Amino acid sequence: MKIVVIGGSGLIGSNIVNRLRLNGHETVAASPSTGVNTITGQGLSEALAGAQVVVDVANSPSFEDRPVLEFFETSGRNLLAAEADAGVEHHVALSIVGTDRLPDNGYFRAKVAQEKLVKASKIPYTILRATQFFEFMEGIINSGDDGGTIRLSPALIQPIAADDVSAVLAELAVATPVNGMVEVGGPDRFPLDELARKFLAARGDKRQVIADVHARYFGSELDDRSLVTGENARIGPTRFHNWLSRAPSRG
Repeated sequence: MKIVVIGGSGLIGSNIVNRLRLNGHETVAASPSTGVNTITGQGLSEALAGAQVVVDVANSPSFEDRPVLEFFETSGRNLLAAEADAGVEHHVALSIVGTDRLPDNGYFRAKVAQEKLVKASKIPYTILRATQFFEFMEGIINSGDDGGTIRLSPALIQPIAADDVSAVLAELAVATPVNGMVEVGGPDRFPLDELARKFLAARGDKRQVIADVHARYFGSELDDRSLVTGENARIGPTRFHNWLSRAPSRG
């Protein structure tokens, strides 16, 4: 099977490419660095020629509200049109758990727009909504920095290892399209402020974390349903404390 991974040189994309190649699939790592650009259309038709499946894990270079929306809408339209021309049989897209529950988050709004394009296309599809990655916890924590003190919501978060998300995407890529959503999250749920304390303690970071129910998560106030999976979700095997003990420190 020929599978094209859009965003194939990134954290998730390169992992998926390696997994699919090990399973014997002809896999194209498509990204601007390999001459495939979904915004300009450069190299897109050539990369998709003869492909049965496309996995889209491309990410916007900017997280600002307008640029991120423009990225996902433009990239989505160009990619889906090229897939239709190439006769692609299955479109797999990575999205985020909670996208439709946090409308004040510009990045989440952009992912909702991307999801709508996928659903409106005539190409059979599977959308995987994943919870936040362990690998992004440092950025999430730092977003709450308020002059050396960190203010974060005590709402529940259910983070997952990027490797576990990649494994599910590689599996979905060779499965029958579900024409709907699949959710995946980590095995444990934590109050966000508590998780931040665990992370900072493991890094030897002495900053104080204050629980604040009004602290905004990239523009949105959270509740205990905002960032956790629903029923029947897939659950990744990697526990946060095991990942934390192995993850390299950047300090």
